[in-house]
Amino acid sequence: MNPMITVERLTKRYGPFTAVDDVSFEVKPGLVTGFLGPNGAGKSTAMRVMAGLTPATSGTATVLGRPYGHLPNPGRHVGVLLDASAQHAGRTGREVLTLGAILMGVDRRRVDEMIELVGLTDKEASRRVRNYSLGMRQRLGIAHALLGDPEVLILDEPANGLDPAGIRWMRDLLRGYANEGGTVLLSSHLLNEIERVADEIIVIGHGRIVAQGTKEELLAGAGTIVRSTDDERLLAALAADSVVATRAATGGLQVEAEPLTVGRIAAAHDIVLYELRGGDSRGLEEMFLELTAGAAREAVAA
Repeated sequence: MNPMITVERLTKRYGPFTAVDDVSFEVKPGLVTGFLGPNGAGKSTAMRVMAGLTPATSGTATVLGRPYGHLPNPGRHVGVLLDASAQHAGRTGREVLTLGAILMGVDRRRVDEMIELVGLTDKEASRRVRNYSLGMRQRLGIAHALLGDPEVLILDEPANGLDPAGIRWMRDLLRGYANEGGTVLLSSHLLNEIERVADEIIVIGHGRIVAQGTKEELLAGAGTIVRSTDDERLLAALAADSVVATRAATGGLQVEAEPLTVGRIAAAHDIVLYELRGGDSRGLEEMFLELTAGAAREAVAA
């Protein structure tokens, strides 16, 4: 399975600040790949390089084996949504899509198909974009990204502004697209959104990849989450039994052992447990918080 997006040793610096630091990963066809990290972690900068909008300081990012700018009529191959608010505010939604269709050489009938696909009514499509809510702009942006019937989608925080029904719609749309062989790279700072739709997950923090793999692979190292009435004493008891444990970012302990082993050690030391479970979606959340604990940079938009 050849990768559709290949990022190799990608670095982007702005003066002394490094937004993306020696990042490498691949995005494969037929899968939704989640690009996960806190705000300011470097996700948007990396995606702008992939889409040919920002030059790399070093390293490469190719889509379908070429830099984005070298693709002939790139909109027919790669659908991109990086900033829903960047659409021309004075045009109607239909005009935005019609102009895109003209530039890509797409049949005008595709405009109506995309308007229907993303759930915009005829009345909404005839309104000027300046009067759109953020959720409507996101739907219009997804329609534009799909307009050329591309093989690859690169979407930066597409769920922003969508209500719960809209988020469910978007997940179903992207899942169906990938199931038909399409390639999706989807960024978000919300783990729950990514975990529900992604086949593979790439976690970025402080401009660097801190974890990547399938959800199952990432959880395989999550071990056991335990909370007790005396975590300090439990930590010492586990260490005395050569069991590795650390304090979890959300409280309690994360232990590199099976729940049965942890329970037996706690019982032997008369320590009362009020939570004991193996790695699951909450374990993935705790792992994400641990991996990116020092990575969030609220003051920097990367």
